[in-house]
Amino acid sequence: MTNDQNNLAVQIHCRDDELAVDFDKFRELTYRICRQFAVGRATISIAIVDDDAIRKVNSEFLNRDTRTDVISFDLSDEGSEHRVFELVVNADKAARESAKRKHSIEAELALYITHGMLHNLGLGDEDNARADEMHTAEDKILQQAGFGTVYNSLGVKSDD
Repeated sequence: MTNDQNNLAVQIHCRDDELAVDFDKFRELTYRICRQFAVGRATISIAIVDDDAIRKVNSEFLNRDTRTDVISFDLSDEGSEHRVFELVVNADKAARESAKRKHSIEAELALYITHGMLHNLGLGDEDNARADEMHTAEDKILQQAGFGTVYNSLGVKSDD
């Protein structure tokens, strides 16, 4: 762990013991994003769940009874320099999308983590211009982290 990571705690929880991904790569990706956005102190929790679990979170917290790729929460105290983020990412959706886009499930999950982190750091995708900016930033970060171009890999947009 390098000095800048001493103030960053990244916890990853996965309900699927058979998910063949390198969680350390996700931690390093999260550290990279924090460094790029000058996040000094942070606690970041990432839960990797299935369709049913993310639908429940989406319904409970956002009043949407649908599954999605990632839900992110910024639980930081106002005015605090210590950031607290929670991300819930959907492994089932990542499996479907990675097969469609012809890249690894690990790359797709990295995209979801990056997307959730960028939301918590102020980027948005509520209109086409902001979405394009966000997706370009995602792919740049993912390329630098060794995952390659993920969002724009085939120009395929998600169905659900």
